[in-house]
Amino acid sequence: MKNTMKRPVSILISKLRPFEGHPFKVRDDEEMNTLIESVQTQGILSPLIVRPIENTDEYEVISGHRRLHAAQKAGISEVPALIYALDRDSAAIAVVDSNLHREHILPSEKAFAYKLKRDAMAHQGRTSPQLGEKSLTVEKIGAEAGDSKNQVLRYIRLTHLISELLDLMDEGKIALMVGEALSYLGDKEQYAVLEQCE
Repeated sequence: MKNTMKRPVSILISKLRPFEGHPFKVRDDEEMNTLIESVQTQGILSPLIVRPIENTDEYEVISGHRRLHAAQKAGISEVPALIYALDRDSAAIAVVDSNLHREHILPSEKAFAYKLKRDAMAHQGRTSPQLGEKSLTVEKIGAEAGDSKNQVLRYIRLTHLISELLDLMDEGKIALMVGEALSYLGDKEQYAVLEQCE
């Protein structure tokens, strides 16, 4: 990412939009309460990373969705941000890369993050990547995230699960391999499995 500004600028929260389709959940939990307290006492120490939204005076958040939420909860109207002029695909890759190394990542977040990054990388390269190129893309994503190619593919496969089964995975009630196997079932069959689980 090439920085178009040398130092952070102050942006009104009302001008900021979450990255469309970003896979990471912003939860009101104990960690968030701690972050809100920190923002109230010290402000936002690390600037958000944003990109301008075409033909508007608004910005899309690439990194800092949790800090933005904490600032809103703390009643702050402006936040420091670094502005990068990125296209949608580059921004999608940056969203994933800036969040994948967080301590607590749910299986569903990882699944949609890997899919978002794979799709963006494929779109950057060619509109219809060959099978070999797709395989290389997944291998690269795995190498950067510390997962094997097969593990990345397993996670991406989870995006075919119904949301209720994904929730059970996030709660640790379904293992990754089981979730992957269930993802090959149609929605009707998945709901039948869900009934059995309940």
